[in-house]
Amino acid sequence: MTVADMNRLEQAARVSMSGFHDPDSSASPAPYAWHPLLRFAAVAFVAAIVLVVASQLG
Repeated sequence: MTVADMNRLEQAARVSMSGFHDPDSSASPAPYAWHPLLRFAAVAFVAAIVLVVASQLG
């Protein structure tokens, strides 16, 4: 797994955690406020998955 692949996975995780935002929609609902501990747990989970995948490929 290359650095570019890991960057793409990280970007995909950030997008999936931030939710979908349609710039064309005028009436968008208020964004969900994530608890900092929950956000940290989600990032740690994604990092663990990336490490497991990297160790299996390498």
